[in-house]
Parts: sequence; C-alpha cells; structure tokens
Amino acid sequence: MDTSSKAESATSSASAGQTVAELRGAEILVKSLQAENVNFIWGYPGGAVLHIYDALYKQETIQHVLVRHEQAAVHAADGFARATGEVGVALVTSGPGLTNAVTGIATAYMDSIPMVIISGQVPTAAIGLDAFQECDTVGITRPIVKHNFLVKDVRDMAEVMKKAFHIARSGRPGPVVVDVPKDVSFNKTPFHGYPESVVMRSYNPVRKGHGGQIRKALQLLMAAKRPYIYTGGGVLLGNASQELRTLVDLLGFPCTNTLMGLGAYPASDPKFLGMLGMHGTLEANNAMQNCDVLLAVGARFDDRVIGNPKHFAQVERKIIHVDIDPSSISKRVKVDVPIVGDVKDVLQELIAMIKESSVKPDAQALGAWWSTIDGWRARDCMKYDRENTQVIKPQRVIETLWNMTKDADAYITSDVGQHQMWAAQYYKFDEPRRWINSGGLGTMGVGIPYAMGIKLAKPESEVFCVTGEGSVQMCIQELSTCLQYNTPIKILSLNNRYLGMVRQWQEIEYSGRYSHSYMDALPDFVKLAEAYGHVGMLIEKPEDVEPALREARKLKDRTVFMDFRTDPTENVFPMVRAGKGITEMIMGAEDL
Repeated sequence: MDTSSKAESATSSASAGQTVAELRGAEILVKSLQAENVNFIWGYPGGAVLHIYDALYKQETIQHVLVRHEQAAVHAADGFARATGEVGVALVTSGPGLTNAVTGIATAYMDSIPMVIISGQVPTAAIGLDAFQECDTVGITRPIVKHNFLVKDVRDMAEVMKKAFHIARSGRPGPVVVDVPKDVSFNKTPFHGYPESVVMRSYNPVRKGHGGQIRKALQLLMAAKRPYIYTGGGVLLGNASQELRTLVDLLGFPCTNTLMGLGAYPASDPKFLGMLGMHGTLEANNAMQNCDVLLAVGARFDDRVIGNPKHFAQVERKIIHVDIDPSSISKRVKVDVPIVGDVKDVLQELIAMIKESSVKPDAQALGAWWSTIDGWRARDCMKYDRENTQVIKPQRVIETLWNMTKDADAYITSDVGQHQMWAAQYYKFDEPRRWINSGGLGTMGVGIPYAMGIKLAKPESEVFCVTGEGSVQMCIQELSTCLQYNTPIKILSLNNRYLGMVRQWQEIEYSGRYSHSYMDALPDFVKLAEAYGHVGMLIEKPEDVEPALREARKLKDRTVFMDFRTDPTENVFPMVRAGKGITEMIMGAEDL
C-alpha cells in the first residue's frame, strides 16, 4: 500500500472511531511534503536518511532527482524556486552531506529564496558524541538560514514541517533547515493528519503597509521634479511585477532594476534605464545620484548598487523605501518614508491612491528630467567592437541569443563572473523570473544546477545556461544528472581561458599582475560533453556564433555544450571601482 492510500485509510479509521494509524517519522515527513504539493525533491542518500529514502520509494507523487553532489541538490531546488515562486526542497544526509549543502543554503539565504532543506542527523542518543558522520547542523547553518529545526520527537514532525514551509514562503522568504535524527525518522507515532494552519506567536510578518506612510509617499512622488523608481528582487519575490508596471506607466517616471530585479519592468520599454550599480548603465547610475525623490521597492541599497554610501549621501534627496523586512530599511542608507509591508499590497494601495487623487506629476519638470536622462543615454555606454571579425566578442554571443529568443518561452541562468554581467547587460529581460543568477553571494557553479531545476519544472520552455570555463567546472558533474533525468539544457560557455572578473580587477587594480587567474590546463569541453552523453560544439569564429546557436536550439531533446572561444582581453564596462561613488564610472579602456 503506498503512503497516500495509507493516509486515506488512516482518515477513514479515525472517522469511524477506530485507532488512528501509526506511521514512522519518515512516512509523516513524506506525507507533509505531499500535503505541501511538493512534486520534486533534489537529494543524495546516506546512512542517516535511509528511512526517509525508503518512505520516498513507497510513494509515487514526488519525483526525487539524484544529483552528483549535495551542493547541486540545493542549487537545483533553488533554481526551481526562483523560476516558479514555489518552495524548493532538497534532501541531504548528515555530516558531509550537510556541509556540502552549506554553499547552496547560503546562496539562497542571501537572495531570499523560499526553500526547505531536510538533513539527516545521527540518532538522538549519539548527538554530541562525535558519532560517524555527525556535525552540528543547527550551529553550522544558523547564520545562513531564516530558521532551523532539530526534530527531537517524532510526534513533532508534522507540525515542524508545517512551520518550516510557512516560515520559508512568508514575509521575507528564505531557506529553512529541518534536521532529522535517524531514530526520529524510524520511530512510530499516531498520525492525526497534516496541520491545516500554523500559529507562531514570535513570528508574524506585517503584510499591509501603513496607510499614512503611503499617503506621505504619494505626496512626495507627486511633488517631485526629478523622480526615480528603483526596484530589486523583492518585486519578483512578491509577485508584484504587474503592479510595478502599472505604477511606472501611470506616473511616466524613469525606472531601474537591480541585478536581482531584472525583468520586473520590461527592459525594452523606453522608461527603463537599464540595470544600475557597479556594472550598471551611465543613465541608471546618474539618475540614481541626481534624482530628488527616490522610490525604492524591494531593494536593499547594497554595496554593488550605491557604491560608497558617503558619496551617495552627498546629494540631498527624499527616499521612500518599501520592504517586507523592517531590518532592511535604513540599514545602509537613511530613508525619509519607511513603509513596511508586502510590496504587492503596498503598490496596489499606492496605485489606488494615485487614481483617486486629483494631483498629477509636474509634466514640465518631468519633461526636463527626461531631457537630462536622454543626454546621458546619448553616450551609449554599452558600445563594444561589434565589427570585429577576428575574435568572438562575448557581448555578441549574448546579443545574438537575445535576438533569437526574445519572443520565445526562454529562461536564462548564469554562473558568476564577467559572463554574468554581460548576460545582465545585453539580454533584455521583459518578463519576471526569467533571469536566474546568484546575486548576493555570487556563487560560482550555480548555472547548470539552476538550469536543471528549471527544465524539470518547465519542460516545454527553453533553458539556457550562460557560463564561463571557470564557473562551469565547479558543478560540471551535474551533466550526468541532466542525462539521467532528461533535462535538455543549452550551455553557452564564454571561454576566455581566464577567471575573467578576477583578471579584470587585476588589470585595473593590481597593475596587470595576473596572480593565478589564467586557466592553464582546460579540458576539451566538446569531448567532455560527449563523454557525459551530450552534444559538444566548439565555436571559434564570429561568423559561426549565430549558426551554432540555431543548430543547438534545433536539438530540442539534447543537452548541448557550446564552447565559445571569446576575446581573453575583453572587460566589463561600465565599471565602478571599489570604494568609489556610482557616478565615478569607468566607461571603457580609455578611462583607465
């Protein structure tokens, strides 16, 4: 009998006044996942989780994906969560299983991704005795989770799982670790069903924004001469892209997205000034510095966005900050109108107030502001040597990909480095949750697992992984998982034979002392892809970029690894050097 039919018989027994069925902790754990409508779980078995794996074996509603490294299990679940908005679930064993997962957990934590990570633990009697494959999971993960649990009693299993999912997806989302000792997963207890609701006195995130504060925000926005709307990943996490679009179109104000917020507002719309920050556009950064009223929504003014806070504070401006997390407000930059609340709810209320109000933005001032912005735009900060016929320019690969897929149902994942910035700059994301990358932690190796997780959730969509020959080798073993679970992704490796971003900084900040940033012994990626059962392509000439991408897209049922040999000297511009203000930009080699 599978676990779902057991649940039905348990319910009918209880209603007939008979004894409630006793289930093992592992079975209750699986029933909890089913109650949360979990369809996929990424994991790797080991001694401490064998009871859980046995319970998974006896059911058919959850597909388990066996990765090749626990870090990839968490990354794949993370990519799934980012693309779908659902809670991603990973399962790892105790000790090294958990420590291998730490990078994935920290990656999700920094970008506020809703996840539940289930880890095995040694039996309760052995905890603290340095048992085989024991580690202090709660202690190790405490700084990189929203919350964590150690389940000490099988009777608590269902309630803990309910709390874990509730905490992960509500308020400011984040990863929650549930540590399950082996004896707890084996022990039996009467199962009374999965809790329908959860009450936690110490955790009650605010959803609705303060009406008075929203009215103050409205007054500031309507009186602004040089307004600007700055949004981050919180708009995507809060599913508020439609509200943002309505607001920007209603007001006619310029808008920018952070790296994590790309796609919240259409990049092809003229009101969008491009990404801002360290590698942002000239117009986006200048508008950020020179606006008189700034509306920040679901963003955190981090170091990559505003550069030096002292430089940012030199210009007087009024700042409205909307965020679900009160600790993010005035953390790095003092704001004038703080609004704590769910961004979707707050924007809906603000839009309703604008529509009811008889006051309109100052059209003359707004026109002058747009003229100033158009002056900055005229400089074309995204220019590069498009006519080069000798060597592949990495920007060209991304532009070609965008031109081919802009009307397709496509998702783009990236690893971390120069290729990530070029993807963010040259692929114009018009829809939310289509750009999947590690923003806060900057984790190399996420690209393939992210793509794998998305392709499983969205089998009809095209999924492209933009990577580099450095990043891709950090989780390249997952090419094996792609074959086993039939997740045909397209990998674009912008291979410049360097750890490109490190080399760029060494060129600019360290007088060209390229300490350990050159890749001396690269594998033959074509043969490697073929060894894993996939298609490999080597692309060395600019004229072959488009035909190679067309050929790869035709191979719908195959994972294709495209090794683009790109210009090793190309740098990401514009660039703001460390410690500088966001308007102190290097526009190209001529500024060095």
